[in-house]
Amino acid sequence: MGMTRRTLLGTGVALAAARVEAAAPGPDAGAPADAPLCTDRMPVIPVERQTELQRKASAEFLAGRGTPVFGPFVPLLRSPEVMLRAKALGDYLRFSSSLPPKLNELAILLTARHWSQGYEWAIHQPLALKAGLGAEVIAAVAVGRRPSTLDQGEQVVHDFISELLGHQGVSDASYQAAVRRFGEQGTIDLVSVSGYYTFLAMVLHVARTPPPRGAPSLEPFVCAG
Repeated sequence: MGMTRRTLLGTGVALAAARVEAAAPGPDAGAPADAPLCTDRMPVIPVERQTELQRKASAEFLAGRGTPVFGPFVPLLRSPEVMLRAKALGDYLRFSSSLPPKLNELAILLTARHWSQGYEWAIHQPLALKAGLGAEVIAAVAVGRRPSTLDQGEQVVHDFISELLGHQGVSDASYQAAVRRFGEQGTIDLVSVSGYYTFLAMVLHVARTPPPRGAPSLEPFVCAG
């Protein structure tokens, strides 16, 4: 089942797909040239301004991930307990999921496209390529088109996530295909990874966290009229 315009944004507004480029270096990478620049509402909190709980959470994040707080975890640090619990769920979904990495990344990219979330796309487009997802599949997802070269597993993920995001549920056919392919655990992992990156997309959009400079960009869909 292909992604329709309504599926992609779930707003019922007539939309037109904008051209997407594989990479767009520059200070506003990920945004069209004529788009207004948005200020990061929740930037990194300097250590001297962090509360004791924020400092402890930052240290725990660094110890667990081997890197300082970054990306969506920067705004989430405003609520340290939420940040740490989000990290714990992300640790499983990123590194221990029962889904093959390629299919996990496909679900993430479909979710990022649905939310037009540039930071998620910038981080996970290269990871999807590294995991073995075809460049032609990624290019089609980027513009909201059903890829024509999906293998069986990719097709199951594409249809399941497209229906879930676009229609707030899945058909019996898509559900049964997922359970046959991944089992019940894998099906829950598939739902969970899309739900998790939906949560992060909402945080990133509210915080207006910018994508890394020079990273692969994702252009938003634009309103027609």
